Amino acid sequence: MFLLGFEHQFPPIELASKEGILAIGGDLHPNRLLTAYKHGIFPWNNEGEPIVWYSPDPRMVLYPKDVYISKTMRKIIRDQLFTVTFNQNFKQVIRHCKTVQREGQEGTWLTDDLEKSMIQLHEKGIAKSIEVWQHFDSTQCDRKLVGGLYGLDLGSIFCGDSMFSSVSNASKFAFIYLAQKLEKEKYSIIDCQAYNEHLASLGAVEISRNEFKKYLPKDN
Repeated sequence: MFLLGFEHQFPPIELASKEGILAIGGDLHPNRLLTAYKHGIFPWNNEGEPIVWYSPDPRMVLYPKDVYISKTMRKIIRDQLFTVTFNQNFKQVIRHCKTVQREGQEGTWLTDDLEKSMIQLHEKGIAKSIEVWQHFDSTQCDRKLVGGLYGLDLGSIFCGDSMFSSVSNASKFAFIYLAQKLEKEKYSIIDCQAYNEHLASLGAVEISRNEFKKYLPKDN
């Protein structure tokens, strides 16, 4: 495990421990975050704890063309139970991701500093969001944000960071929309970081870290 200093640099990801831990310390400055994600590294820690930087092996990813749409989700899409917007309410999405109650989880790894830096990256056009809305009248004027996700757009790879859902299937709706959008735009993968049953049910798979490296930006 490496102790980070002031410079926004990281050791090679091959030096991560078997648990995927690469380094500890440093800060969550937007430039450091962007450097981390471009090299296949992400932070994970609770508020008040030292920052831990991960690069797990294997890595969970989705090839956009392989997104799985169940019969239930096909009906939801067909019946237009939700509408979706792209990158229109980033601050609301990240705040919901931060505050939503998750089963079996105390606290949140989405700290105040991480939230602030992600918002700065959004203002630079790098961090982006998907918003899912539920409507309460036929005019679609009365609506509520019920799901969404956000992540970093690195050009040919989208690094998903977090998602939320306050009603059933809203986060799935957001993820399917993102996958279909990225497939049309010829993106190679959606980085889902570590194994998650919810994402596995949507078609995400695990690949080796070496395989994952092939999809990272070449201008690192």
